Amino acid sequence: MTPEQIAALLAFAGTLDSRVRRALADPQQSARTISEWTAAVADVPATMPETGWDAARATRRYYEQQGGNKSSQYRPIEPHDLLAAWGPHRAELMNRHTDPVPAADPDNPQAWREELLGTRAAVARGHAAPAQYRAEINAGGQKRLAALMSGVGNGPHRYMPAHVAADLAQFRPSRAHREQLVAEGIPDPLDVRCPYCLATVDEQCRSSFRNRGKGRRPLSGVHPSRVEALIAQLGDGEQTDDEQVRLARIMCQPPAPRRDARARHTSGGGEAR
Repeated sequence: MTPEQIAALLAFAGTLDSRVRRALADPQQSARTISEWTAAVADVPATMPETGWDAARATRRYYEQQGGNKSSQYRPIEPHDLLAAWGPHRAELMNRHTDPVPAADPDNPQAWREELLGTRAAVARGHAAPAQYRAEINAGGQKRLAALMSGVGNGPHRYMPAHVAADLAQFRPSRAHREQLVAEGIPDPLDVRCPYCLATVDEQCRSSFRNRGKGRRPLSGVHPSRVEALIAQLGDGEQTDDEQVRLARIMCQPPAPRRDARARHTSGGGEAR
């Protein structure tokens, strides 16, 4: 708030409280009061019509003793009373604010950060209204957005650039193998639910419970019953490709278990048999 706005606010408070009016009667006292208020509430805006903030309305609420606050009976309004009214409103503005993408070059992190913090400071000080991108989408847009986002990250509708998928192939071989099958036109065995281990769609098959309290572990392959379910699903369609079914049966077979050859040692320290 500027000194002119504070002088107008104190004049309004003088119409509600005779103590303020008597304090402003002296020119020196009035100038000192306006200077103190300017330093205290410099970051508080006078009005923000788009967000519903009005310093004069906050002053009136102070004298209306809202919330059971009876301080106005004992003292006139002071700067900290206006700050106490502005604090919750500012917190609400920051909760509604969505950081816009800075116009600065992202390769310049210092300029990018300064612009981002400057936008937040402008909202916190009442110099700018909060950017609400979510509020700009109406009910119909919300439904369309939910429909588009429902497939992101799942199933065939997930989005990932081809070069990113190629770079991550070595870190997720199972997923890369599935994507290769789909690219070649071969059905994906994880598109159906496993009848044996009850694994859902897009979930790896799991082994049975092991001894010593160990849980189930994901398998690198799939159970034969899942392959049969996939073949049955392909056979239900009108356009059945026997070659794809054959390849699906071959490609979806679980790998053969590896047995590590371990040497058995005798108690006498003899050679392994």
